[in-house]
Amino acid sequence: MGFNCGLVGLPNAGKSTIFNALTAAGAKVESFPFSTIKTNVGVVAVPDPRLDRLSALYPEKRKVPTTLEFLDIAGLVRGAHAGEGLGNQFLAEIRNVDAIAHIVRCFEDPLVPHVDGSLDPKRDIEVVELELLLKDLETLENALEKIRRRARAGEREAQKELELLERVASGVKEGKAVRALGLTEEEGARLRGLGLLTAKPVVFVANVGEEENDYSRAVAEAARARGAGYVAIRGKLEMEIAEATEDEEERALWRREWGIEESGLERLIRAGYQLLELITFFTTDGPEVRAWTVKRGTKAPQAGAKIHTDFEKRFIQAEVVPIAKLLEMGSLQAVKEAGGLLRVGEGYEVQDGDVIHFVVA
Repeated sequence: MGFNCGLVGLPNAGKSTIFNALTAAGAKVESFPFSTIKTNVGVVAVPDPRLDRLSALYPEKRKVPTTLEFLDIAGLVRGAHAGEGLGNQFLAEIRNVDAIAHIVRCFEDPLVPHVDGSLDPKRDIEVVELELLLKDLETLENALEKIRRRARAGEREAQKELELLERVASGVKEGKAVRALGLTEEEGARLRGLGLLTAKPVVFVANVGEEENDYSRAVAEAARARGAGYVAIRGKLEMEIAEATEDEEERALWRREWGIEESGLERLIRAGYQLLELITFFTTDGPEVRAWTVKRGTKAPQAGAKIHTDFEKRFIQAEVVPIAKLLEMGSLQAVKEAGGLLRVGEGYEVQDGDVIHFVVA
């Protein structure tokens, strides 16, 4: 799987509409708050034209794309951190996702009332962010209470942990998201077990009607100010297209007729991969031509572990060819004859688009 992404936002922001646009999963869409009570989960294939072209070189093999999981989580309201609305359920679900897609309502519709009575993306964003900060502060204070007892008992590691937690809690009290505190990779790893909500990468999704507008531009500005990702999706229209047919060529044709050059799914995936620093490598061994997702900077043995843990434990070397070269030359044999196959050891960092054969003991 590539990564999983939780769709969050205020009630009636259009989370389930966007979820259905992205997954064609048929989630319930209603014009009243909390129509999503149980989290909807959808798994979609990550579109990748490179995989399509690679698969064409091996027509006898099954094409297996990497996937992305979306969670349509119950709407959040003021006081969610204290259990208002479906707050506790919401906050429990969001702890488990890799990234957050913050759905912000940017459409007018008298038949779908806004939970606060008026459309104001800036305010809506701040409501959600405040609830996440307050929940993180509660989590940190609970952790601090426990670590202080250990620190007073003289535990050296507890002293280090206490300094980090106090620094993070201070930043959260000032209204700063954990991801904006400039933590080192090591500090982030030490905090990971707490499941802090504002540590997660965010993509803001402006749910627009016919086209982008002043509301969506305000969301784009908010995203830039926070160093977050941004996409605008015509949620209702893309949902209707996604649910009208399972044929992707027909969907693409209808999107073009409505002036949508690229689907919301493709744009959201691209934004998510950029935020999470993810890349894709490919394998052609066995009965499958397959795409795999890893974090940028992953070494060859750890990439092999995505396929099977033995590939890391018994790693000898990897044979690598950039997919562009393989597609240009038409076969792996032609690449080998031209001396284009690279043999690498355990220190090799996998590159986006590598086609890899792992050699193990």
